[in-house]
Amino acid sequence: MAQITSTPAATTSSADDEAKEFVLRSANQQDVRFVRLWFTDILGTVKGFAVTIDELEHVLNSGASFDGAVIDGLARSDETDTVAVPDPTTWQILPWRPSQDAVASMFCDLSTPDRQPLATDGRHILRSVIRRARKLGYNFYVAPELEFFYADDISEYRNNFGGRADATISGNSSASDLTVRLNRVNRYFDQTSPDIGGAELRREVVLALEKMGIPVKHSHHEVGQGQHEIDLRHTNALTMADSVVTYRVVVKELAARKGGHATFMPQPFSDRPGSGMHTHMSLFSGDDNAFYAAEEDQFHLSDIGRRFIAGLVRHAPEITAITNQWVNSYKRLVPGSEAPIFASWTSGNMNDLIRVPAYRPGQEASMRVEYRAPDAACNPYLAFTAMLAAGLEGIEKDYPLSNPIEDGGNGDAHSLPRLPRSLQEAVAIAEKSELLRKHIGDRAVDSFCQNKYLEWDEFNRSVTDFETNRYLDIL
Repeated sequence: MAQITSTPAATTSSADDEAKEFVLRSANQQDVRFVRLWFTDILGTVKGFAVTIDELEHVLNSGASFDGAVIDGLARSDETDTVAVPDPTTWQILPWRPSQDAVASMFCDLSTPDRQPLATDGRHILRSVIRRARKLGYNFYVAPELEFFYADDISEYRNNFGGRADATISGNSSASDLTVRLNRVNRYFDQTSPDIGGAELRREVVLALEKMGIPVKHSHHEVGQGQHEIDLRHTNALTMADSVVTYRVVVKELAARKGGHATFMPQPFSDRPGSGMHTHMSLFSGDDNAFYAAEEDQFHLSDIGRRFIAGLVRHAPEITAITNQWVNSYKRLVPGSEAPIFASWTSGNMNDLIRVPAYRPGQEASMRVEYRAPDAACNPYLAFTAMLAAGLEGIEKDYPLSNPIEDGGNGDAHSLPRLPRSLQEAVAIAEKSELLRKHIGDRAVDSFCQNKYLEWDEFNRSVTDFETNRYLDIL
């Protein structure tokens, strides 16, 4: 059984002290009775435990130790003592809980008993590569588009929402030319969708996020029936990673409270669109967008922006296991799905891995790069680390950028690098990646890969519905 104990107090800065004082005042003013201390395992799944208000000040100053060996990928069996140190700047009141005897949460940094950062802690890993960017003079901002499916009852997933969408594949085409019609009815931006429960859920999620201090840019129905997207407004990468984890908690919590079920599974249906986490990224040097150039060309991309993209293109196969970490993730990265299969870049084609949104005059600050491979079931701390590390590598090593490809789904014709086709292939590449080992660290990479190899082995041992439906009668 995991044991939770207090640890000795650590030295703090005046800014930390002010943040802690704010937390204590807020807890008192808002009648907080319980505080959830959140952290994530190596896969980005939120974990944690609650302390009562009487313990809050002590835990803020000293942290709380727990058995980290019981959490996937965090600590070895001989390193059971892990310390959760709350970050007071992440204090949030959970708006779906009662206002009387309220519940709050804080994200925690994880450390060893002697206050050394835990090598497998996602917040520590991301913070390290952010420091590297700052040494080069840049602040890193991200804005993800997070997609999910919602059903009033989980059985609707298994029944495909009461009907099978058309899924037609052109008969004599090569794999790179496949045209897949994923929906009989395109629900994109629907305002009168039969999915009334989902529309109400989007509204409740947006209101909850805003109450928690997480600004939302857009929300809308996606292409698939029962599929939704809520886009968070750009901010620094560490804050955004915390926000992505919070977002997933809020969506699933509020869906369950409605009696329904929400899933971030990348490809829950074989004949509907998958759910992604298209990630918009930019680097700023002071107040200036480092990706913008005034030259009147198609992209208005600076040399820094081009080298950043070149780094993403070159290292894309290495980081795919991080951005797409599940067996199911590779059912989404297939031809014809508006998800990338080659390491290509473009201005507008949704099949390309990297897209540079069109420049609008006077909107220099909005210049950005969109990386379209990730799904919302990734570990956002590791995913943002991998993407930033790849881009910075391109900047530091002055990678040349290839010409843009406007038909990225036809990568074979352009000899483009192919993204991994399966989790096994992706993990085998990631395991050997010098980039990941440099920036995520040997310990975390080994822990992650070990977990994923076990998942792949379990998947291979499973007999699927496809096999039984196809072979039982004929063999």
